[in-house]
Amino acid sequence: MLTYLQAVVIGLVQGVTELFPVSSLGHSVLLPALVGGSWKALVTQSTTSSSESSPYLAFIVALHVASAVALLVFFRQDWIRIISGFLRTLRPSVAARRIVTRDADERLAWLLVVATIPVGITGLALEHTFRTLFAKPLAAAVFLTINGVILLAGERLRRRAPGDDDQRAEPEATGVAGTDASQVAVQQRVTPRRQLATLSYTEAGIIGFFQTFALLAGISRSGISMVGGLARGLSHRDAARFSFLLATPVILAAGLLKLPSLAGPAGAQIHGQVLVGAVVAGVASYVSVRFLTRWFETRTLTPFAIYSLVAGAACIVVFA
Repeated sequence: MLTYLQAVVIGLVQGVTELFPVSSLGHSVLLPALVGGSWKALVTQSTTSSSESSPYLAFIVALHVASAVALLVFFRQDWIRIISGFLRTLRPSVAARRIVTRDADERLAWLLVVATIPVGITGLALEHTFRTLFAKPLAAAVFLTINGVILLAGERLRRRAPGDDDQRAEPEATGVAGTDASQVAVQQRVTPRRQLATLSYTEAGIIGFFQTFALLAGISRSGISMVGGLARGLSHRDAARFSFLLATPVILAAGLLKLPSLAGPAGAQIHGQVLVGAVVAGVASYVSVRFLTRWFETRTLTPFAIYSLVAGAACIVVFA
């Protein structure tokens, strides 16, 4: 039986880690396994071949829906523009225009559509298989460690990507006679990074394909899609924004598809716990996305990479 304490704790952890690039699925496996006892039994249920009737799986699905709702609320103005742009492209007079000439909102709408296709197809086909095979503590620990490596690699790719926005100093002579070399002015020249709407549809599809690896417990959905964006020259801010916007329909659709299981045996006697956990997860997700959108204006993925490496390695030692 899922207790209210478990519902609150797991809801809080899932709400935070769903958006932080450290894998919510990995933490939903590792945390109960680390606590042990009845907590560990929750994870065991969700990785069996008959896990579709698992109360814990139904509970996690509800938490995902709550996180998706929080994202919708936070990015509501963006989604109004994106949906309006998408609807404009369906008008005959607009549909006849070439895709490349569409405005930023119309183009972003189609970028999200294209990027959603790979993860949507893969999720429907392989989600159950991946969960039963890999959503186990040791596997989750290994993939969490790999997640740290991926995030560090993303930072390296960012520095090599076209349109790097790091400031580069180049000395230029002031032209003032008698000026000592040590007093030569150094001017900062900034090369702006790519704008989100300049992504090609192929690039959006590749970033969406990266998200499919988040089906492996321990690999972060937001983290790996951010790495894809950074590799294509986006800033941390735009890579994070695209990642969060892309995650919203994916999480919401997957959650709504499985939510009816709460009306069956899986949801029996845990409706109160589900409601409490979903509220906690939703609030935690909203606070997290608010924090992260500010964080990635000036900061990087490195702290999350270090956490993933340390936590993953420690869990490998525990579960090996």
